Amino acid sequence: MSTSEPEALATHLQEIRRGTVVLASLVACRRPQYGYSLLSSLEESGLHVEANTLYPLLRRLEKQGLLAAEWNTEEARPRKYYTLTEDGAQVAQTLRDDWLALTASLTALWKDAQS
Repeated sequence: MSTSEPEALATHLQEIRRGTVVLASLVACRRPQYGYSLLSSLEESGLHVEANTLYPLLRRLEKQGLLAAEWNTEEARPRKYYTLTEDGAQVAQTLRDDWLALTASLTALWKDAQS
């Protein structure tokens, strides 16, 4: 394996994960989540996401109207909780449907290549 191949593989893996983080974040925010709790939820599900990737994503999804944000100041440490909006739920469903279709297509291609 040449030295450029592991770098190329890392780039391809990063591209795949980048798209899945959006869908995973929307799904996880079906119940209120603050940044660190969302990081933990994603990690527990097997998706490692850096905080410096997640926080800008949350702000972008909020700006797009896919997540609603609300500050909880009742605890000692104020936290901004994100919750899926109705539009966010529709987008999450569409992304999930597309993800499942892509998975089916790739599975079929993989089987054809094995024959």
